[in-house]
Order: sequence, then structure tokens, then C-alpha cells
Amino acid sequence: MALAGCPDSFLHHPYYQDNVDRASHRPREGVGPSFQASCSHNSPSHQEDDVDLEALVNDMNSSFDSLYSICCTQSETTPLIHNGQLACSQLASSGTNSPQPTSPKQKLRRSQPMHILTVRRLQEDDQFRTSSLPAIPNPFPELCSPASSPVLTPGSMPQNPPTHNHVIKVFSEDGTSKAIELPSDMTARDVCQLLIYKCHCVDDNSWTLIEHHPHLGLERCLEDHELVIQVQSTWIMGNESRFLFRKNYAKYEFFKHPVSFFPEQMVACCQELNGSSAHSQVLQNFLNSSSSPEIQGSLHVREVGRKSWKKLSVFLRRSGLYFSSKGTSKEPRHLQLLADIEDNNVFSLVAGKKTYSAPTDYGFCIKPIKMRNETKDLRLLCAEDEQSRTCWMTAFRLLKYGILLYQNYRIPQQRKTLLSHFSTPVRSISENSLVAMDFSGHTGRVIENPAEAQNAAMEEGQTWRKRSQRMNTLGNSSPLHPPTLGHTIHRTQPWFHGRISRKEAHSMIEKQGPVDGLFLLRDSQSNPKTFVLTLYCQQKIRHFQILPFEDNGQLVFSLDDGNTRFTDLIQLVEFYQLNRGILPCKLKHYCSQISL
Repeated sequence: MALAGCPDSFLHHPYYQDNVDRASHRPREGVGPSFQASCSHNSPSHQEDDVDLEALVNDMNSSFDSLYSICCTQSETTPLIHNGQLACSQLASSGTNSPQPTSPKQKLRRSQPMHILTVRRLQEDDQFRTSSLPAIPNPFPELCSPASSPVLTPGSMPQNPPTHNHVIKVFSEDGTSKAIELPSDMTARDVCQLLIYKCHCVDDNSWTLIEHHPHLGLERCLEDHELVIQVQSTWIMGNESRFLFRKNYAKYEFFKHPVSFFPEQMVACCQELNGSSAHSQVLQNFLNSSSSPEIQGSLHVREVGRKSWKKLSVFLRRSGLYFSSKGTSKEPRHLQLLADIEDNNVFSLVAGKKTYSAPTDYGFCIKPIKMRNETKDLRLLCAEDEQSRTCWMTAFRLLKYGILLYQNYRIPQQRKTLLSHFSTPVRSISENSLVAMDFSGHTGRVIENPAEAQNAAMEEGQTWRKRSQRMNTLGNSSPLHPPTLGHTIHRTQPWFHGRISRKEAHSMIEKQGPVDGLFLLRDSQSNPKTFVLTLYCQQKIRHFQILPFEDNGQLVFSLDDGNTRFTDLIQLVEFYQLNRGILPCKLKHYCSQISL
């Protein structure tokens, strides 16, 4: 007979067989030993029933203790599956190899708590075992691959590392600065967008972050994808390195006009194909990592550890920057490595003649990302003109970053494409509630025709000019010195920079990216009554004098000796932004400075 709830090892125990024989003289089939033992406890014909039942209970308890020790031992050594359940095969094998039960005389101490061994333990890396934690059903099983399980386990859940904020200081060209707090994964584009928002600047996709080292006379424009905190971490403590916030119109100009950036005599593939290779193909060769473009030319190279410069034939390839030790030879045995591309950045020299006795004003530098010795690790080079320097620096950027530069260029273009789908600009609720009105008659009326409303707005914009002319005629006897609004409002415009010298105007044009149509207006130092238009066009900076004229008692301004006259400088700038006139090109971009 099988005892309900007892293991097989207990049924074959000799004490069990002896107690069953003494418990009842009339065993019945279908009745378990436990039931017979309970019946014999109430029978008056046996005097040793109490002693036999106590031995039986002790035997049962000892069997249960042995079973519990086996399970506990297996739970510590056997991995759990199916949410903490042991495999059936493992339970079967553990039953066959179970140890013998302890002595029946060992009694269970019911008054003391039993120690239960736990299965959930922490590993050494302070993480929970995946098998010991409950499984979490995945709410999106269709996103899982067929090989992966649709159940999220604690080990598969992403763990976001804690982000630490850092404080950096950004300077403007006028010396003002702003301290901003940003996380470690913030890019240069994100920092520019933040500063544009805080300073209320016009976002024309030309604002950039500049890495400036005044003690070395070096600066470069950070790429939009570069991490600002990572760049700052490479600086040497104690130096005056800083970030500058200013415009750079020429940052991605080579994608629009590659002809002016890559002359045919400097690109090797154009020479080998006798100029038949289009410049668009040259850009594709730079962006394609499998191609091997090459820039070649003569550069002045400063010798390491010396102040002397030497003119050499230099070649820029994907593997690095090389110079030839024997004339213009390209043989591998004559080429020596100047600097590699991956571990270096290209900088432009600021005041190279004064700092490094450079032979020309068009110097640039190959600087290691992590410097050991500032005087020996720099590779100083000088080109003959601005176009050559721009070609070398642009080619270095393209070989270093490749397709990333094109992606940075396309992000603002894609944003413009998305905004162009809207017929009208996004306005606030108060602006949407405004309508065009006409008060010329006895009663006002709403102007419903859009063309008529636009004409009315243009006429209203010219009202202050007409009012200024009438006040000038009535209240001033000398039209050359009028204290009116029409002749002073230009000082509030971002393109007017007051009394700056010609040299300062040149420096501002060069720093903000020399592209065709970049201009500024300033007071003339030679003649206090006139103004000067400084314009960059066709790789040259030109200056045009704006002269005042008297026209029927009114003060007007002109660039062409009075043939085209304007009542103020704002009208003059707006005209030449739409018409070329006597200028070599239209006015496109203006140099501006902001205060942070």
C-alpha cells in the first residue's frame, strides 16, 4: 500500500513495515496505512499504540527532512528555468540519487523556525540573475526578431547611463561672454541653436562655434557633429583657449560652388584627365571612401624646432600629408610623412607673420588632437594665396570626415524644405488676428485683396522717410548736418559697424567666411562726412565710398557720383541687394557682431 504524501523510500523503511503489522490484524485493500494507523489508535485491544504512532511520526518527519535537504541542495546548484521551476528531468535524476534518511530517533524541533535557503542572490556585478526575476511580457512582440523571445527579461532592458552636465563659457568678438550648462553629448550645432535662442539672433544657418587658441595664434570652425565637451577636454590646463560664437558663411560653400574651391592645377585627377573631370566628380571622389583623390602643390613648410621656412612639394592623400624630398617626385621612396589625418585637425593661422614669421598671410596649421609638446607637435604651412589655402583646408576636412560633412550640410536644407510646404509663416494668435485696414476715406474698410494689402504695407514703411524729409526742409538751414531720423537710423542696422579701420574691416570679412557678396558699412576715416562699403567679391576685398549730395535742399547718398540717389543708407543697401548696379556683385551676406 502507498502512503499518501510520502516518498517511496519511506514505504520500504523497516520501521514502517513493523508498525503496519502491529497496527492492525485485519488489513483491508484500498485503505492506506495512515487510515489504518488512525483506526488502531482508537482500538482498546492494543496497549502500545501510542508508542508505535510516535515512532511512525518521527519516521515521517525524518523522511521529510531528507527530501527538503535534497531539494535545497539542488536549488543551489541547478539553474532555474520557466520562472523558477526546475526541469522534470532534473527532478527525476535527483530522486534516484537521493541520500539515505537520517535516524528515526532524531525529532523535529517544532518550536524553532526553519532556515529557508534563498535562490535569488546578487552576482558580483550587482545585477540580478535573469532567471530569478519574473519575466515581463513585451507589449510590442511584433518588433522582436523571430530569433528573439517576445518576453522582456531584466538583462535585455536598456540601462541609461547617468549624464553629467558641464559648464562652458562662450565668447563673442566684442569680448562679452555667456556661461551655459550643457550635457556631455551636446554637439556644436546644438550649442549654436541654444545661443541663437538665448541671444535672439536671426537663424540663417551661418552661426558656428569657433575653437580659438590665442596663445598659439590658431583657430578653427567646429564641425556640427563634434561634441563640445570632448573638444574642451583636449585643451591643456592653464592656457587661454576658448570658444567663440560668430558667423561663417563659407563653411559649406564648397558644396555650392566647388569650382572656386578646387582649382584644376591642384587636383591630381583633373591634371591626369587633362581637365575633363568635372568638379562635381571631384567632390564625389572626396565623399566616396573607396576613391583616392589627391591635392598637390607647393607650400612653405616650417622646419621642426627651427624658425626657418622651406618651400616643398606637398601631397595630401587619404593616408596623410606628405612632402617630396626630391623635387616634385611622387615615388614612395621620396615621400615623407608630415602628418596623418585621423589624429589631427586643421587650423588657420591668426597673425602668422607676427607669431611665426610666416612668409605670407595665408598660413594654416596641422595640430594634433592631443598635444604633448606645443612647440614641436605643430606642423605650420603657408600657401601663396587665399584660394590655395582654402583648397588645402577644405580637402583636409573632406578626407577626415567624408560623408558626415554632406549630412551636416543637408540638415538645414531639409529643414527649409519642410518649412516651404507652408504657404504662410507660423504666427502667433495676436498676429493672426490682424487685418489690413484703409483709413483714407471717411470710414475705415478692410483690405481683402492681398496685392492691395501688400502695396499699403510698403507705402506705410516709407512714411517715416517722407516725414523725415519734411522735417529736414522746414527745420534745418544746413542740409549737410541734419539731426533727423533718416540719416541716423542706419546706425541701428547689423551691417553698420561705425568707425572701424580698413584693417579691422578686412579681418572681419576674413573671419566670417570670405564668400562673394559679403559686405559691411562703416564710417570713413579719411572723410568724416562719408561712408564706405566694404565688399568681398572674386577673392578680393574692395572698398566703395558713399558720398552725400544735395538734391533740392535734401541730403541724398550715392555710390555712382549722384546718378543713383537714395534718401538714406537703408534704402541704398536694399537697392543693391536686388540690383548689381556698379558693384561687381549683389550684396548677399552682411558681417554682424552680437553681444552675449
